[in-house]
Amino acid sequence: MVKGIVMKTGVLKGSILIALGAASYGMLGTFVKLAYLDDFSTAEVTVSQFLLGFVILFVLSFFGNRKKGSESKSLGIKSILKLTVAGSSLGLTSIFYYMAVQYISVGVAIVLLMQTVWMGVVLEMFLQKKIPSARKIVAVFVILAGTVLATHLLSDSVNINWPGFGWGILAAVTYTATMYTSNNLELHFPPLKRSLFLILGGLIIILLIFHTSLNREFSMNIFSSWGLLVSLFGTVIPPLLFTRGMPLTGIGLGAIIASIEIPVALLTANVLLKEPVSLVQWVGVLLILLAMALMNIGAKKETAL
Repeated sequence: MVKGIVMKTGVLKGSILIALGAASYGMLGTFVKLAYLDDFSTAEVTVSQFLLGFVILFVLSFFGNRKKGSESKSLGIKSILKLTVAGSSLGLTSIFYYMAVQYISVGVAIVLLMQTVWMGVVLEMFLQKKIPSARKIVAVFVILAGTVLATHLLSDSVNINWPGFGWGILAAVTYTATMYTSNNLELHFPPLKRSLFLILGGLIIILLIFHTSLNREFSMNIFSSWGLLVSLFGTVIPPLLFTRGMPLTGIGLGAIIASIEIPVALLTANVLLKEPVSLVQWVGVLLILLAMALMNIGAKKETAL
């Protein structure tokens, strides 16, 4: 009985940690849009986010090793390079997603970003050369139906902003690559170290893309304002909460709880940006959440990354 109570307490604690991490991600788009309203650019937001995130994770990793009282094992240059290269997709995801919210609402952008769910199924099918289960196939079609409703694709009264949609879909593609590498690459690394080198890869690709912006009109004020907030909510807090919460809940339940990111994004944008959310959009979001639950219910409990 005591063991059962301990397990339930652990699951509850893990659920709370994952929910808080997902909520942090959900608020990210709104913070970026608020930064745009303060005349900061995509270059300023992304550079500050990843640079500050890398510094914070480096400090946490350094003191974490010292606290354990032992030096970390040699991680290997090849493994570090793999993680750093893989992290480039993380940087691209931020660029594409933040470009999307310049053109479309945060609510629509987050729905497009979540297309990574069915994209992941397709990627898995090609890599494993195996047809997905009937449950996953049904879930994919439900997600697509929910996306049509949540983005008003069939509404004649809404003018579709195709550049925004394009950036949103690109963000989903690169996010799919990020999710795959995060769950399959160099799993023997400590979570903090893995996050550190993934963020480093993202920072490098961002600096390569926006290097010309660093030479002119780059406002250093971003580091003490929105940059710090976006960094904490986008690159520091969620990974730390997920890596602690997932082992307590298992991947299946954890993924379902993490889907709270979508309604949080809509509600935050509605409250802070006054972005309207229609009943049809909520129905679409509900369909997406149900599909995500369908795909993950009964998933085998695994150790998180």
